Amino acid sequence: MDEKDNLMDKIVSLCKRRGFIFQSSDIYGGLANTWDYGPYGVELKNNVKRAWWKSVVYERNDIFGMDAAILMHPKVWEASGHVNSFSDLLVDCKKCKKRFRTDHVKDKCPECGGSFTESRAFNLMLKTFLGPVEDEKGLTFLRPETAQGMFVNFLNIIDSRHPKLPFGLAQIGKAFRNEITTGNYTFRTREFEQMEIEYFVRPQEADRKLEEWIADRFNWYINLGIKQDNLRKRPHAKDELAHYARACTDIEYNFPFGWSELEGIANRTDFDLKQHAKVSGKDLQYSDEVAKEKFYPYIIEPSGGVDRSVLAFLVDAYCEEKVKDDTRVVLKLHKDLAPTKVAVFPLLKNRAEIVELAKKIAQDLKKCFVTVYDDTAAIGKLYRRQDEVGTLYCVTVDVQSLEDKQVTVRDRDTMKQDRVGIDELNSYLKEKLTCC
Repeated sequence: MDEKDNLMDKIVSLCKRRGFIFQSSDIYGGLANTWDYGPYGVELKNNVKRAWWKSVVYERNDIFGMDAAILMHPKVWEASGHVNSFSDLLVDCKKCKKRFRTDHVKDKCPECGGSFTESRAFNLMLKTFLGPVEDEKGLTFLRPETAQGMFVNFLNIIDSRHPKLPFGLAQIGKAFRNEITTGNYTFRTREFEQMEIEYFVRPQEADRKLEEWIADRFNWYINLGIKQDNLRKRPHAKDELAHYARACTDIEYNFPFGWSELEGIANRTDFDLKQHAKVSGKDLQYSDEVAKEKFYPYIIEPSGGVDRSVLAFLVDAYCEEKVKDDTRVVLKLHKDLAPTKVAVFPLLKNRAEIVELAKKIAQDLKKCFVTVYDDTAAIGKLYRRQDEVGTLYCVTVDVQSLEDKQVTVRDRDTMKQDRVGIDELNSYLKEKLTCC
């Protein structure tokens, strides 16, 4: 087996074994390319989203957060072009009846060698119906992107927050695409989560702001522990660009299945606001009262995938180390992303006073850190278990702790152990774990 394929298998196995990611509806045989995040997975995913929100909203003065509805007026998707042009050309195999994207196959079916039907357009939006009757009046769509919810709220933000250009809107939310070609674990799915910014700028500043956002977003992944050698910026060729885009650069990660997009940063020009103004009949121009002019801002859009980011952080953090005659598997996740910060163990689970003290310490630490208590195995196995899920510090309560009121704190990455007073434990860990 190829080393990279083997790595992907190890990641998938670890994720199921340790409660990061499960196949959705597993007891019914699963639903293809849908995934559930378990106890550790949801913490990691939330930490990724929290780190993004902190970076683009809390640490800036020019971006406002939003949470637009998944269901929107059908005319939104007419204005955006999704109803008429959001489609792939598909062919069906006449023999095995499987369906493929035209640009992914040649003359014969890769499954059975059969011939294809003529290609036809297939819209990628998932339909649903509002109301009790399934008719055209109730037809709407599950949003295929979060961007439109920000565009249609442009006037609401102008009227409520009175921002000056440049300014942006940020949103994290679910989107849905009826993808034909799914796969590579959680990389391409029909239900996914986006971290997206729509940044409104003066047209003459758009090129410079695009470059600033490309650099900013690239560095965000590096600052959270992704190895720079595994990242690259790939500008789109002219024939790749969406019809509304003037330029776009993808930030790609070197996954076990090859270089693939984590995030795209595009200059969408003034297409979106003009389209919604045209279809809605509302004036969506920005009014500069100082210069006494009105115009449609250009939009710079950094758009990343939460699920793809989680997968990249997992792959990049996975490490196998030789420790004496054993192999230690450890997820060296950045401290801001690690699902659990601290684990507390009693060295002897048959000593009630040690267990009681360990549980008390764990409960006290929970007030400040994501902490777990575990006494279900020998200490060596407990360490390995926490290494596999990326826990940063393990605290062991032993017989001596009852006398000297100290515990042993083990560092995940170095395996170095410090003896720390119980009264000083909170401040010791806070110093290690504080971000800034």
